[in-house]
Amino acid sequence: MKVACSWSSGKDSCLSLFKAQQQGYKVDYLFNFISEEYRRVTFHGAKAELVKLQADSLGVELVQKTTNERNYEEVFRNTLSELKSYGVGQIIRGDIYLQDLKDWVQNMCQAQDLGVISPIWHQDTKSVLNELVDFGFKAIVTSAQAKKLQKDWIGRVIDKQFIADIEKISDVDICGEMGEFHSFVFDGPNFKNRIEITKTDKLFIKEYWFLDIQEYKIIEKEQRV
Repeated sequence: MKVACSWSSGKDSCLSLFKAQQQGYKVDYLFNFISEEYRRVTFHGAKAELVKLQADSLGVELVQKTTNERNYEEVFRNTLSELKSYGVGQIIRGDIYLQDLKDWVQNMCQAQDLGVISPIWHQDTKSVLNELVDFGFKAIVTSAQAKKLQKDWIGRVIDKQFIADIEKISDVDICGEMGEFHSFVFDGPNFKNRIEITKTDKLFIKEYWFLDIQEYKIIEKEQRV
């Protein structure tokens, strides 16, 4: 039975993939949804090409679909059906505590007779970020709600100092679980290559700050024998 991971390009899906792999799951596909209008991951802001680079570095085949506000549910359902036809029997998700979202995904998967693996479900959100950093993942903040976080949070790398600083803001979940911020993972222990970001800009679009990653290079990592 094959396994696919729901992939946002950010920290939660990346950590969930890694923890599932540690539990012995062989992950055959990442599946990802790109905004039809912007050609980026909705809310996260990562360009389609950057998501493909992540998949290449992870050595996992990417199934990438475009969506809009009107057809997201239909495209999600059709993508699950496509994955099912490839022999997929289980889906990995990075949900933490949003029960409504988890229930929606569960119902969509059950309709296709697909199981759901949720490695970080109900995990303390501070421990999620600490694990991400301790495992050696490198993630950068790529979007944030302007009413919650100022422009200077955009482009920050998620490290121990980031965790200490974000914890001080009372109305922001430390892991951004309510959509306060999103991220892009550019390196980690299961990455063959590092995506080195060399040029960025900050954009304001529809009440969100976004990091526009304009230039980057691929750094091949030394393989341990």
